[in-house]
Amino acid sequence: METVSLYPRQIETRLAEALQDTPVVLLAGPRQAGKTTLVKQIAQQQGLRYLTLDDALTLLSARQDPVGLVRDLDRAVIDEIQRAPQLLLAIKQSVDEDRRPGRFLLTGSANVMALPTVADSLAGRMETLDLLPLSQSEITARSANWIDAVFGGHILQAAPPAVGHELIERVLRGGYPEVLARDTARRRVAWARQYIDALIERDVRDVAEIEKLDQLPRFLRALAQTAGQMCNYTQLGGQVGLDGKTVARYIGVFEQMYLLHRIDVWARNRLHRVVKTPKLQFVDSGLLATLLDLTAQEAQRERTRFGNVLETFVYSELLKHTTSAEGLYQLMYYRDADQFEVDVVIENTGGQLVGVEVKAAATVQERDLRGLKKLASLSGSQFKMGILLYDGTQTMPLGDRIWAAPLSSLWGVSG
Repeated sequence: METVSLYPRQIETRLAEALQDTPVVLLAGPRQAGKTTLVKQIAQQQGLRYLTLDDALTLLSARQDPVGLVRDLDRAVIDEIQRAPQLLLAIKQSVDEDRRPGRFLLTGSANVMALPTVADSLAGRMETLDLLPLSQSEITARSANWIDAVFGGHILQAAPPAVGHELIERVLRGGYPEVLARDTARRRVAWARQYIDALIERDVRDVAEIEKLDQLPRFLRALAQTAGQMCNYTQLGGQVGLDGKTVARYIGVFEQMYLLHRIDVWARNRLHRVVKTPKLQFVDSGLLATLLDLTAQEAQRERTRFGNVLETFVYSELLKHTTSAEGLYQLMYYRDADQFEVDVVIENTGGQLVGVEVKAAATVQERDLRGLKKLASLSGSQFKMGILLYDGTQTMPLGDRIWAAPLSSLWGVSG
């Protein structure tokens, strides 16, 4: 049973628009996020031929005779393009001869544009869209975009708010459709473990020449311990017996596979005291919880451990909102030498900022606002709003342009 089609995907409108004016569209994102279900639906609606490189014969043809395979295609979906990146050059030649829009809809479970084997870029011929695991908005069939709303000056209403145990459940589940289809935490964790094993044993080979695959599971678990923290490659490598250069390379591989992201610090030239180290954040809170062996009972007891996974959950929700927002946004974080920090800093193309601080508790204290107030004073008129997301039910003003809002406003409705 395919479960993904039960959920409306907010990227669908973007995908339809891109196919109307661009010869090649790449839908990229992690495996099992729902790409295949979505592109099969589009293939059916638009009469596109469907090919998948997960099929052994198709893959052999793509690798042995990419030009021959593409020559026979008028309009087609090619699923899992990263398995035969040599097809991209053949596709480029084909669209240079016939520039009709919507000729090729590709999917990739790895960032194919970062692959060293891609001989020539499809720049100007291809648009890339990201499909990440389901957002809470998609799960609850809500269409409002939280980031667009806050840059427009208002916070979505949590209706009804999800707090306490319900919030923990949402965070530990994450957004993979297969996980949502499973009834118990034990079955969800079993799927997540198998998913991680399969990625390492199979998909890493598509994107990198790594000899010692047995090192990767332990390294991924070590990375999970640093989620949401600044990353010292040498220190991290020391824990698992790898040098800093290898650590950076492995992190790059996991990034290409959409497991995690490196997040840059927000800075201006005049901020000489800002710490310039990237932070690591996982793309799915459910996978992170599995790697950390965090259960719902432990999340209730150990709020610090839960807090780290909750920050990942919020980052992931915001990242998903950026993929379907009206505006263009960049996600960063802020931290300076005086230990003032903001978990997520969202910047729009006009340089306006929204600061987001994440708190696992139901009460808000003055000290929780330190980072947001510092960011507000540094960025002046660029500072649009600071929002402290907490495990509560009320949206309240806490000073000049600073608010407390329920975490579940992330998938709320417009007031």
